[in-house]
Amino acid sequence: MGRIRDLRSYLEKLESESKLARVTAPVALNHELANAAVSFQRIGKACLFEKPDHGDWPVFSNGISSPQLAALALECEVEDIIPTMGAALSPANAVPPVEGSSAAWQENSIRGEDLDLWQLPIPIHGLHDGGPFITGGITIASDPVSGRGNLSYNRMQILGPHTLGFNVNEWRHVMQFYRYQEAQDEPLPIAVAIGVDPAISIAAGARYDDDELLIAGALRGEGVPVCRGPDSGLLIPATAEIVIEGYLPPHRRESEGPLAEFHGYYGELWQSPVVEVSAVHFRKNPIFQTIIPGEAEHIYIGNVLPREPLLLRFVRHVSSTVTGLHIPPYCNGFAAMVQVEKSNPGEPRNIALAAFTAHVNIKKVIVVDPDVNIYDPADVLWAMTNRVDWSRDVFTIPGAQGHEMDPTADERGIHTKIGIDATYKPDRRDYAERIRYPSVDLSEYS
Repeated sequence: MGRIRDLRSYLEKLESESKLARVTAPVALNHELANAAVSFQRIGKACLFEKPDHGDWPVFSNGISSPQLAALALECEVEDIIPTMGAALSPANAVPPVEGSSAAWQENSIRGEDLDLWQLPIPIHGLHDGGPFITGGITIASDPVSGRGNLSYNRMQILGPHTLGFNVNEWRHVMQFYRYQEAQDEPLPIAVAIGVDPAISIAAGARYDDDELLIAGALRGEGVPVCRGPDSGLLIPATAEIVIEGYLPPHRRESEGPLAEFHGYYGELWQSPVVEVSAVHFRKNPIFQTIIPGEAEHIYIGNVLPREPLLLRFVRHVSSTVTGLHIPPYCNGFAAMVQVEKSNPGEPRNIALAAFTAHVNIKKVIVVDPDVNIYDPADVLWAMTNRVDWSRDVFTIPGAQGHEMDPTADERGIHTKIGIDATYKPDRRDYAERIRYPSVDLSEYS
């Protein structure tokens, strides 16, 4: 088995590890595909839908929806995910892309009157989504001042045969680029890469002050091969399955949404910029890739993988005895579980404060002992039930800045954060060891 270099080699890796479900039965893009993908996600599998009911291209989903799949994508062990990501996010380890003149996506192009985005296999995911959304595409842009590249995720709703709504937060780098161009009364060229090496997918979810392609290069240990888009002039991953090129016209906004969002509710209608698409390029027999919005992969790529190394660095700064940290997808990226070999009764509070400081999204921190599995919600709940006195082991930080989309916050993201010390406190009541029954080989009893 060769190393992962593109989506197709990743599919081979998934299949060799029995982590890929190939769906050969016809499936409707309107809700059915997303429903099936979530069911496969719950049993730990990525899925390739070979016969969507619209368009001729298969659709891939769930590529990075669990620690096990992330480890496969990163070519490491599960316990090495955080250090692998931490090393790749360090600017000292950046590996620049390698520009060439040819790319797999150059094989076919659609332009002009033949261009119709409605013909692409873009799913309608959630029951109340406003229409078909590109969710797994990676936006490629360039800073008009410095020229540095940028990767990001932006939901894109089909609004017309060659028009996409383009949702973008005010603080995103691509929005900064766009506003600069608007001030010059100029459009911002963009490209959208769909179906890429999962290292690129993971890199695009990070907040980074340089080109996220440098992170992808660090993850693979060599520069990502790129080629300039004929319309945009942007550096686009050469192994992408599908590439959409276009531009954001200045001073134009249209309604787009709603879409199932990472916080578990349907988002609102937004007045967003639009993409005027000039061309769609694609490989022979391309594979479309989607991320099921509001589900594990959506949260894992954006809120877990790029942030766990950051939080771990902060909490270890205040406590060298921290043994593990996890941002669970089932809490939308708003919570952190920290495992510590406690040496001081005040240590859990300091750890929680450090985690709050590390990233604005974190609103709940639960600190546990090493005998608690931070990846098992039932075990964490056991610790909260049996090791927390709610009058003494919980503290709150009212009026703190959180995420604007947090349903518990106001429109500016202001809410109360909570720290929970769920560590064992033998000075109050000493129960000694937890009950543990070792696993046995059941084949010996048959």
